[in-house]
Amino acid sequence: MNPDESFIDEATISVRGGDGGDGCVSMRREKFVPRGGPNGGDGGRGGDVVITADRNLSTLYDQRMRRKTCAEPGQNGGVSNRTGRNGRNVEIRVPVGTIIYDFDLEAENEIVADLSKDGESVLVARAGRGGRGNARFANATRQTPDFAEPGQPGELRKLRLSLKLLADIGLVGFPNAGKSTLLARISEARPRVASYPFTTLTPSLGVVEIGDRRIVAADIPGLIEGASEGVGLGHRFLRHIERTRVIVHLLDTGSFVLESADLVKRYEAIRRELGSYSPDLLELRELVVLSKIDLVRDPRDLDAVEAELSRRGLQVLRLSSVTGKGVDALLNAMIQALDQTIADQDASAAEGAS
Repeated sequence: MNPDESFIDEATISVRGGDGGDGCVSMRREKFVPRGGPNGGDGGRGGDVVITADRNLSTLYDQRMRRKTCAEPGQNGGVSNRTGRNGRNVEIRVPVGTIIYDFDLEAENEIVADLSKDGESVLVARAGRGGRGNARFANATRQTPDFAEPGQPGELRKLRLSLKLLADIGLVGFPNAGKSTLLARISEARPRVASYPFTTLTPSLGVVEIGDRRIVAADIPGLIEGASEGVGLGHRFLRHIERTRVIVHLLDTGSFVLESADLVKRYEAIRRELGSYSPDLLELRELVVLSKIDLVRDPRDLDAVEAELSRRGLQVLRLSSVTGKGVDALLNAMIQALDQTIADQDASAAEGAS
């Protein structure tokens, strides 16, 4: 499967509510009933179009393939004051984290809804109202109306859907830094792993179980310098980092001759790209991981870079996803950082409420 088919995070769709049914024009005609009268029923209401967040979905592929969705129209009214049946509603299911924008030129980029919780729904196209039958228009001075209302058309809208992944942990770093290998090690996710850059062409999600805790980790495709300006692959997926709570920044210690200055420069380069895209990303809690330590001949070679990063107030860990060394320590650090972040968010929310 083409990578663009396996992960779709943007789609433009047209939605239309069902048209209302027409009211009926009918006169009562029965034997032995000397005075008939209007008995045309009302038309049924059309169906609504609703978009619902579903945690079991991870891509907007279905919406990319089906660009138009129309709800069922209401049935026309009938004789003997029979009301037409209402049209059935249509539900479009999208991944949790989908933002819905109005694509109207006058309201473009206006957010219709941000579906950040499983089961959350929003009405995006209202149904047309059914027309009234001629029985509704009878009165003392107009006893035999020979007209009825037509049904109203359903609402037509064009929408842009944009997916931002929701994850507790975001794995970032240069291409081939070991993010996919780490995700495969700590979860059941099976991203593509190889010894060349840009192996991962789409974000991957994995559920990590630590004791009785379950957290979601996202492998964000490799960033490079200039990613925030459209260079490389990372610019397509930078927005998926926005909703992560904790960043785990991997530095590859095994792919070149170890120089602490080089590793620090790599760290700073990724931080610049994150900050250029959104300064808020620099405020996220961060863990720095020296990965691939199994390829380092002398562990003391890592002391200088670890000391330099630690002086900046960063928590630095050493890891080999291949041998498993340091994995448990990293998992514990992830849980601790996540708990601290949640506590900070709760405190901020409580302070704002007061």
